[in-house]
Amino acid sequence: MRHFLAGIFAIAMALPAAAEVVMGDDGLHKADWLHDTFKDLQEDAATAKSEGKRLLILVEQRGCLYCKDMHENTFTDPRVRKMLEEVYYPVQMNLHGDIEIVDTDGESLSEKAAARKWNVLFTPTMLFMPPEIDETKSIVQQAVAVMPGAFSAGTTLDMMTWVAESRYLDQSEEDFQRYHARMIRERNDGDTR
Repeated sequence: MRHFLAGIFAIAMALPAAAEVVMGDDGLHKADWLHDTFKDLQEDAATAKSEGKRLLILVEQRGCLYCKDMHENTFTDPRVRKMLEEVYYPVQMNLHGDIEIVDTDGESLSEKAAARKWNVLFTPTMLFMPPEIDETKSIVQQAVAVMPGAFSAGTTLDMMTWVAESRYLDQSEEDFQRYHARMIRERNDGDTR
């Protein structure tokens, strides 16, 4: 029995530790791939473009169990994390925050006022921006996709890929749901593209 327990302990010690979720003073998760900016979304969009990335707004709130799940289980998936680091420029917003931001249309307002303006009701909500920002339109008026709620790594990866490949431009043949269903079939068939 002692050898069995020692073996179990050795296996447990060899497994990678669960991702530690760092919390900020505002009660939001602070992943190292999030960009800590002045929340001037016109500037953030310009920075994202200069880095060859797309602006991604992530709206969360203190105590959100779904946000915690995304940070612990979805965003830690190596495929999703790679997209967050290499393809997107993620900026976090607080659903109930008082920090002043500048929307892409130039309007200055608090995070919570912006969330109301953008019709964000759930956390987390991911707002995916086009490669080129129109400075006459707000975030919600030009988001190419909005993903409210917590999803698995596979679904999140598919949405991130669908947006990155600009598949939203022509959905006559394959909208996101059909694309996602095809990706699930391909993963189940062993094609891990």
